[in-house]
Amino acid sequence: MAFGIGKPAAALYHFLGRSQDINSLAVLPFVNASGDSGAEYLSDGITDSLINRLSRLPKLKVMSHSAVFRYKGRETDPLAVGRELKVNAVLTGRLEQRGESLSIGAELVDMRDNSQIWGEQYRRRLADMQAIQEDIGLEITDRLRLKLTGEQKKWLSERNTQNTQAYREYLKGCYHSNKRTGEGLKTAIEHFEQAIAKDPGYALAYFGLAECYGAISTYAAVLPRDSLAKARTAALKALQIDGSLAEAHTILAAAKTCIDWDWAGGERDFKRGLELNPRYPNGHAWYASPLLVGMGRLNEALVEQKRAQELDPTSLIINTRLGDIYYLLRQYDQALEQHRQTLALDMNFGNTHLSLGSVYIQKSMYPEAIAELQTALKLLEGNPDAIARLAHAYAVSGNRVEAQKILADLTERSKRGYFPAFGIATVYLGLGDKDRAFQWLQKAIEERGGVRMMWLKVDPLFDPLRSDQRFSDLLHSMNLAP
Repeated sequence: MAFGIGKPAAALYHFLGRSQDINSLAVLPFVNASGDSGAEYLSDGITDSLINRLSRLPKLKVMSHSAVFRYKGRETDPLAVGRELKVNAVLTGRLEQRGESLSIGAELVDMRDNSQIWGEQYRRRLADMQAIQEDIGLEITDRLRLKLTGEQKKWLSERNTQNTQAYREYLKGCYHSNKRTGEGLKTAIEHFEQAIAKDPGYALAYFGLAECYGAISTYAAVLPRDSLAKARTAALKALQIDGSLAEAHTILAAAKTCIDWDWAGGERDFKRGLELNPRYPNGHAWYASPLLVGMGRLNEALVEQKRAQELDPTSLIINTRLGDIYYLLRQYDQALEQHRQTLALDMNFGNTHLSLGSVYIQKSMYPEAIAELQTALKLLEGNPDAIARLAHAYAVSGNRVEAQKILADLTERSKRGYFPAFGIATVYLGLGDKDRAFQWLQKAIEERGGVRMMWLKVDPLFDPLRSDQRFSDLLHSMNLAP
């Protein structure tokens, strides 16, 4: 049962008249008012669900997860946040769980004059959470006077599962996946698998599983070849259940590109995903890299990456990847400027410091490069790529002793377990040992080693090797022409 807390009817008609030109919205993270951190997955879950549902509507720009979750847990004025995000309206909410009872309050506010467009308080059972999300989504579109097609109404009310327990496991999986840590992804995989066990026809749970497997080798010592194969299997299963799942097409495209070196097949799947959801930021970003970058189509990659940034202007990783493309285009000053703009959003984003270090290396600004890479290593807590890039920076700067010290440790680690061969290859490259660099690059190809492996054709890091026939052979093995 829902209890209205909205404006009187006359005022509501006034708001409806003004709300017709609202075309942008931020769904701020719902506050967990339960006094129990164990309910955090529910408040985050309803936020993400509303973002995902509403972002598919063509006439409404909805800020992404990465844009709004920067404000989670901070004492911020919703009006100030809305103005900072440059949206016309903001949805705020609170969630309180008491056993199997759920209380959710939501308010939609017009940023132009701080007036309430709509508000409601829902008191229902926990099992009704999906129904509450559907109600809120439909109320928002109604109050904003968005004319929906039958298909769009279906999106807003669509349930990927009728199994309440499976849905809760799915939300827990999303909650841990969004942490983007090795442990978080492993925990998320467990929850997605439990969701699938409770409902084997749950397409979104398979997609969540695919996304985790696609990302985990970046955050944990997991062989990319194995994790990407699992990502592909899960994405295919998701698409067998629901062929319209744009995000699953994107995961499948990335897997085809990175495992099979199937550039044409990968491009078909990327384009299919973007056809189904042209406003999916990661679809444009992943199409840019690995595929377009990997093929050497850098100007096209730049267009796609800029489109991703337009759709998700505050995404730290999308902004960082834009700087990376400038780096690959050898526009180093523009790359520096882009990375500095990204760090203005968040100085503690380790991946940007990592990329910035690589730009400084190409500009022969070695003290600056080493400082950035040391910062990245600290922020990314021992990330293998950060360790290897730092060792490479020591090598090219002339500090061979420190580089060889790190190299010995990495080589020993690779004997005891998995350490990316690609990173070891770059250290040998920095030391000028081309023979061993090629040996480890060959091993990296067998491992299907990481994002930067896909940049081999265009990365200035490998300029010292390009005249060697062995480099052409590596590109041929990746189905790439030199």
